[in-house]
Amino acid sequence: MARAQFQVLVFPYKFSHGKIYYAVFKRSDSDIWQGVSGGGENDETPEDAAVRELYEEAGISQTGELIRLQTESSVPCYHFKSSIKWGEELYVVREYSFGAEAGDSEIILSGEHECYLWAEYEEAIKLLTFDSNKTALWELNNRLLNKKPWEK
Repeated sequence: MARAQFQVLVFPYKFSHGKIYYAVFKRSDSDIWQGVSGGGENDETPEDAAVRELYEEAGISQTGELIRLQTESSVPCYHFKSSIKWGEELYVVREYSFGAEAGDSEIILSGEHECYLWAEYEEAIKLLTFDSNKTALWELNNRLLNKKPWEK
């Protein structure tokens, strides 16, 4: 399948005993903790890609709410093997962020990650490597807590 010119970032979450837990994943090829991430394919929408990547990398069939976050980032195109096919005018690939309610789904890792952790916000945010992931998780956490941006 042809890779589309966008990336998705997805944070699975669940509610348990009055708390919110977020899944974070450690890559198998480096010491990087992140959400589920991957590129769109063919004519997928970012939402379609988020649901597919969530299933491919974590074995989670999207049954709960999928929240499209306002957090968007740009990733330099040299991080993607496909970028050579996209032409010389493309410098960055847009990354769309999502939260996905996982419910009681069991996580089944793909080869991209060596382990995962369900963690409360304070622990999860400390593990994350990239600022874009931290911003997306901050937004998701505040949305789920129904906090307004001006409230700390």
